[in-house]
Amino acid sequence: MDMDALMAQASALQEKVSAAQERLASMHVKGIADAGAVIIDMTGKYDLAEIKIREDVMALGAARVEALITAAYNDAKAKADELIDTVMGEATAGMPMPE
Repeated sequence: MDMDALMAQASALQEKVSAAQERLASMHVKGIADAGAVIIDMTGKYDLAEIKIREDVMALGAARVEALITAAYNDAKAKADELIDTVMGEATAGMPMPE
């Protein structure tokens, strides 16, 4: 493979990855803990958009609230990881990798 073709492939891949990153920034996932007691809204780039905590949860004490927030965050992050794998996989699908 000649250098010009390799550079063209690299440029095309960079454009696709950049577009995929823009898509991820506008996509959202929701992490949910304890049947909706805590809901975390996160973008596909792990940016926190919103945290919702049901009013009755606050009476459970700081340790329980912290545990629910952690669980909701972990759920949102796992969903974001899956979303990233899908979107980036689509962006790089069919692109020949250099030998």
